[in-house]
Amino acid sequence: MHNSVMEPGAEGLKAEIAASAARLVVEDGLEYGPAKRQAVRVLGLPARTSLPGNDEVEAAVFEYIALFCADTQPQELTALRELALRWMERLLPFRPHLTSAVWRGSATRLSDIVIELFCDDSKSAEIALIDDHVPYEPRTVNGMRGETVEALSVWDYCPGLNEVVGVHLLVYDHDDLRGALRHDAKGRAPRGDLSALREMIRHQLT
Repeated sequence: MHNSVMEPGAEGLKAEIAASAARLVVEDGLEYGPAKRQAVRVLGLPARTSLPGNDEVEAAVFEYIALFCADTQPQELTALRELALRWMERLLPFRPHLTSAVWRGSATRLSDIVIELFCDDSKSAEIALIDDHVPYEPRTVNGMRGETVEALSVWDYCPGLNEVVGVHLLVYDHDDLRGALRHDAKGRAPRGDLSALREMIRHQLT
């Protein structure tokens, strides 16, 4: 969290940072955090400049897509969602939920797929990958509440994009599922299960 003092025009400056970060997210595939920090450097601002929130960056991402990627992004998003659907069907015993940009509708061909698994046994998903001879890379990432969770990263060919895409499986306990289904302050679901994703694809929802 930044402790910098808000200065006159700070909101306009944050909007400028958000717009610059959005371009980096869409064009370079950066995550929001690194994109905001790089935007500060690109704009020649002090390192302690107050940053926009992720919601502001995401709004700027949607604006950028509408302006510059409207003819390609919907197809790319559908291709990623269809690949996510196949993985969620494959991992159905582990209560898969899609989240991040592919769920929210801001993904492009540079975006990875993030699927959260809610397991009775924390090692069961990893064992399933081993049994299916799926190569994966185990690592730790920040979870939904900022805690450290295990991630199993695999790479799979996406027919709709004709390239390999990262699929990151975040492993949670089954008990974490209840809190995960709460909507955010804007009434949006931060993740969706298999049936919700099928509905999105069927109606080409974003």
